[in-house]
Amino acid sequence: MRSLKLVLFSTIVLNSCDPFVSDFSQAGDAIMYEASDIPDSISVYDGGPIKVVTWNIRFGSGRFPFFGDSCGDDVIADQKHINTIMQQIADTLNMIDADIVLLQEVDVSSKRTGYLDQVQYLLDNTYYNYACYASMWKADFVPTDGIGKMNTGNAILSKYELTDAERIQLRLRTDQDDLVQYFYLRRNILKVKIPSLSQGGRDFFAVDIHATAFATDDTKEKHIEQYSEVLSDIVVENGDFVSGGDLNSVPPGSAIDFCESDKCDNEVCDDDFENNDAYQGSYFAHFDGEPDILLSLYNTYSPAISNNDGSTLLPENHTHAPSTSMLNDSTYTKHDRKLDYLFTNGSWQQGSGYTHQAAWELSDHMPVSAIYTPASGGR
Repeated sequence: MRSLKLVLFSTIVLNSCDPFVSDFSQAGDAIMYEASDIPDSISVYDGGPIKVVTWNIRFGSGRFPFFGDSCGDDVIADQKHINTIMQQIADTLNMIDADIVLLQEVDVSSKRTGYLDQVQYLLDNTYYNYACYASMWKADFVPTDGIGKMNTGNAILSKYELTDAERIQLRLRTDQDDLVQYFYLRRNILKVKIPSLSQGGRDFFAVDIHATAFATDDTKEKHIEQYSEVLSDIVVENGDFVSGGDLNSVPPGSAIDFCESDKCDNEVCDDDFENNDAYQGSYFAHFDGEPDILLSLYNTYSPAISNNDGSTLLPENHTHAPSTSMLNDSTYTKHDRKLDYLFTNGSWQQGSGYTHQAAWELSDHMPVSAIYTPASGGR
């Protein structure tokens, strides 16, 4: 009977005139935002250094034991908890005081986070004036585990005006059946122009990406290839860029096997560890060869944290921890590997690359910041 119900539901969904899920087959445009109050004096670039930060904020949920990525079994977060974490994220961004912020996993209208528009919230509670947003998972209703309505994706925040925002669709996974893929994420690259930072006839862009995490086919490699192509096109067109995000890939030279079960050692995972999606994902079961995926980016562009001396492998530069490391667990792991990066075709101020591990309680990823020096050298 259960199989029959699933078949009937699948038939209704896949043949509906009004689909539950946005597949973005017709749209490539991002959504533009502005803060409620924009001071004229701040929105004009003054010629100073340009600080950039990337951060996967995990939909403002902190170390919430979400079923999808942390071996937990919860779906809907407490609204008070979300409000507290979002305020702490805003406070952290104000403390870092970057000019450009690349964010991943930002909810704008999701049941799990009380339908809070987190892009607008951050604009109205930080020093940032402009933003753009590109959804990677937009559904009126997701039946799995009571998720309900979902809209989450990438966002770029800036002190300076943004134009020409573009949502670039990344390839879908090929290791899923039709029904799962229908309700699954449509990951993307978010690219935007910042006119006030364009100098000497060179357009200036910010580029944000959130690559696949759990694919067991070649999707991750394809995402990194698409990302490299977007950056290459900017260079070919005589432009400058700062870019980064959650690449869900370990750095070149990594030699750690994350398949050990003690990386995910709570009761939920111990019961069915090898069938857990996080275990089967490519930075676990498909770890062999993964450190080579980012080599072309490191060889072609300037990373915020150099890998020449193995710096990306040092614990102080790890950006991710399993969110099973709950705050009330004395054996928690604050961070265990690097998955988050910044690149540019210019250069970064020497020694400015920094991983803000003090923010570890606010997400399962930590922010990475650096100060940009333009390729043209003429600012």
